[in-house]
Amino acid sequence: MARGGRKYPLIVYRHLLNRWWTPMFAIGLVMLLLAVGEYADPVGRILGRWQFLGGIGVLAILTGIFFLVIRQIAYVQPFRGHLKVVTPFLRFNISYKRLLKTTTAEMRQLFPPRGMSGWMRDIFEPLAAQTALVLELKSHPLPPWVLRMFLSRFFFKDKTPHLVLLVKDWMGLSTEIDSFRTGDGTPQKPDTGRRRDSLLSRLPQK
Repeated sequence: MARGGRKYPLIVYRHLLNRWWTPMFAIGLVMLLLAVGEYADPVGRILGRWQFLGGIGVLAILTGIFFLVIRQIAYVQPFRGHLKVVTPFLRFNISYKRLLKTTTAEMRQLFPPRGMSGWMRDIFEPLAAQTALVLELKSHPLPPWVLRMFLSRFFFKDKTPHLVLLVKDWMGLSTEIDSFRTGDGTPQKPDTGRRRDSLLSRLPQK
């Protein structure tokens, strides 16, 4: 298997799923408590309401656990020749041949909050001041409708071929991408010895 770089968690997915797994888990616990109360009531036990409530409770808890687990498998990882993007429901590679350039910008510049609904602004607010890495591409790695169906809206600033990647260490990701594009994945160090020899050769000889 080809040696890859670091895995950079995608903050958007972690943020969104963090908002959902706790409420789902709490709803599940409440439903189970209600089911216990219905089971203790002879009428509720006869009508089977405790089974209905218990089923909803178990389903909600399992959904919360599912959200908690899948938030760990959303990341981007550089490899030689391509960048691997993994999300809970879609994974794909972006060839460096498609990559025109990388730029950076704050999320609020890419996604102006004034154009969002109230509940979306509340979700977006913790992300607004963070810096994202924008991959400007020659073409989409997959059909645009597929990407927009399975990725969050915060991966796309407009309809041009690109991808917005919000990671904690955007500078490290940018450095690794450049390194894998131009070499073997190891950051290149300046050849100080050669530079020193070059400077010495220019000094006047006595």
